[in-house]
Amino acid sequence: MAEHIHSTLKPHAVRRPVPVASRKSFRARLYEQRYLLILSVPFVVWLIIFQYIPIWGWTIAFQNHRLGRAFFDQEWVGLRFFVEAFRDQRFWNSLRNTVAMSFLGIVTGFTLPILLALLLNEMRSLPFKRTVQTISYLPHFVSWVVVASMVIQVLSTEDGIVNLVLVRMGIVDQSIQFMAIPQAFWFIITGASAWKGTGWGAIIYLAAIAGVDQELYDAATVDGCGRWRKMWHVTLPSISTTIVVLFIMAIGNLTRIGFEPMLLLGNAIVVDYSEVIDLYILRYGIGLARYSFGTAIGMFNSLVSVALLVAANSIAHRVRGEGLF
Repeated sequence: MAEHIHSTLKPHAVRRPVPVASRKSFRARLYEQRYLLILSVPFVVWLIIFQYIPIWGWTIAFQNHRLGRAFFDQEWVGLRFFVEAFRDQRFWNSLRNTVAMSFLGIVTGFTLPILLALLLNEMRSLPFKRTVQTISYLPHFVSWVVVASMVIQVLSTEDGIVNLVLVRMGIVDQSIQFMAIPQAFWFIITGASAWKGTGWGAIIYLAAIAGVDQELYDAATVDGCGRWRKMWHVTLPSISTTIVVLFIMAIGNLTRIGFEPMLLLGNAIVVDYSEVIDLYILRYGIGLARYSFGTAIGMFNSLVSVALLVAANSIAHRVRGEGLF
C-alpha cells in the first residue's frame, strides 16, 4: 500500500507549475501591450522608410548609373567600381585616416565621459555640480563651423593663445603653424571632438550611476572604503553593462565618423592626413557625379561597420557573457 501511494504521488511531486505568462495566448499578450505597440508604430514606419527602403539604392554600386535612365536600362558592371576603389591609393589613405582618427576618438571620447560622470557624481555642492554640467554640455550644441573657427583662432600663429603661451614660457622661439603640420591633424581633430562631446557623452553614464543601489555604497562605507575605492569597486562595476553596450556601438561606428570637422579644418597641406572615407565619397563620388563609385564605397563602409559591430558584440559575449544583442 505504501509503495502504491508513493508511486501515485511521485509524478505530482516533480511537476512544476507553468508560468502564468506562458499560458497566455499570443493574442492576449498583444492586447495587454496594445498601447506600447501603438506608440512604436511611428518609429517602425520611420525606420522602414528612411533606413530600410534606401538600401535598394545599393544596386547603383553594380551599375554604370546614368541619370534619366530607367532601372532596367542601366548598364550592369558587377564589381567594377569596388575593384577601381581598391586599386586607388587615395582610398586606402582615407581608410587609414578614418581608422586612426576613430581609434583616437574612442580612446578620448569614450574614457573622458566616464571620468567626467564619475567626478560629477562625487561632487557634494549641488549648485557647483549643475554649473559644471551646464558648461560641459554646451559645446555639444555648437556647430562644427563655429568650433572649427575657434580651433583655428586658438592655434593661430599671430594671436592664438596656444602660441602666445608657448612663446612667453620659452618653450618655443617662434610660433608654430599647427594647421600646417600633417602629423598633428589627427590630434587636433581628436582634441576638438573631445571638447565638443565629452559633456554630452557623460549624460548616459550619469543616468546609469543614478540607478546604482544606495545600499551598495552603505555596505562599502561599513567596510571602510573611501570615495575612490567606492568609485572603483561599486560605481564602475554597477555601470559596466552600460559601458560595454556603448563601447560596442563605438566600435561599430569606427569607420563612420563623418566629414564635417575634416572638411572645415583640413587644407591642401594636410590633405594626406585629413581625408576620410566620407570625405573621399563626397569628393570623388558625388562631387564628380560618379554616383555608382560613391555608392560602392558607401556600401563597403556600411558592411565594414556591421562586421565590426558583430565582432565586438561576439567578443563581449565571450568575455562578459553579455552584449548588445
